[in-house]
Amino acid sequence: MEKPEIWPENLLHTIKTGSNTIIPGNLFLAPMAGFTDAAFRHICTEYGSDLCYTEMVSSEALARKSFKTKKILYKAENEANYAVQIFSSTWESAIASLNDIIDFKPLLIDLNCGCPVPKIIKSGAGSALMKTPEKIGEIVKALTEATDIPITVKLRSGLDSENINFMKVAEIAVKNGAAMISLHPRTKTQGYSGKSDWNKIKELKKAIDIPVIGSGDLFEPQDCLNMIKETGCDGVMIARGAVGRPQIFREVKILAENGVLPEISFEEKINAAIHHLDLAEKYIGSQIAVNEMKKHLCSYIKGIKGGAAIRNSLVHCNSMDEYKAILKELLSSHQAF
Repeated sequence: MEKPEIWPENLLHTIKTGSNTIIPGNLFLAPMAGFTDAAFRHICTEYGSDLCYTEMVSSEALARKSFKTKKILYKAENEANYAVQIFSSTWESAIASLNDIIDFKPLLIDLNCGCPVPKIIKSGAGSALMKTPEKIGEIVKALTEATDIPITVKLRSGLDSENINFMKVAEIAVKNGAAMISLHPRTKTQGYSGKSDWNKIKELKKAIDIPVIGSGDLFEPQDCLNMIKETGCDGVMIARGAVGRPQIFREVKILAENGVLPEISFEEKINAAIHHLDLAEKYIGSQIAVNEMKKHLCSYIKGIKGGAAIRNSLVHCNSMDEYKAILKELLSSHQAF
């Protein structure tokens, strides 16, 4: 029998932000453009995510009353709490979008200051804001003064290795009312390459007295517990590690409690993929879901014997029925042995 790993008892806990907002736990689903829609948040919540973030929402688009953008704000049916992440280059556009956001009663509103995508940077938002910390302060202050919903900020470590300024940015954000800071310790130029520097999360936690959430290279349940243990951060924000593996939230909790991690069965992997398909069809309709689910389904198949051929079949599907036929055939074939 595998020897249980002993983890400190206090790694998983609630988090208090602002004056009276309690987040029910400290395992979060990170905001990911093109991924964290209502269907994905729904299944991650089922598997134990304590708080899920929407995809990044454009404040400018909300201010222009874009219905397509507003749909990103729709809650999943099982989300008692969720967080809305916005990207904005000015405090004026952030404020102009606030009424639409407040209608959905999010637990938090998060300002993205870390997205490295060129389209976002060209608009002056995302990690482009790291160039002008005072502008981040203006946006945070304006939002904090306009709503009682806690305003949080997600940062990168800096623009590049020559411009590491997350500490300065965080201090300005806190001074202007930020209730929590999340840090992905890679630079903008790194994108998602290289290795995230968890020491920077530790530095930030020591420097500020509001909750700090860590992100970066959280692909296994052990990674999540190790980050909290090694850096002292208040919680973790799981991104790519949850794609195709929403069970990771449940796994972290089991590992923390028992010290031993049960393997996810083949049947559970495939049934989760089928369930995710059903949720996507329910929330966004089959026509849109056919395209949106390709990336998710390919991730669910990761690690399965013959996965390359299965993924090739999946990416050429043109209907939900075709997807389900392939997945159900996989189940039948596996159960026959």
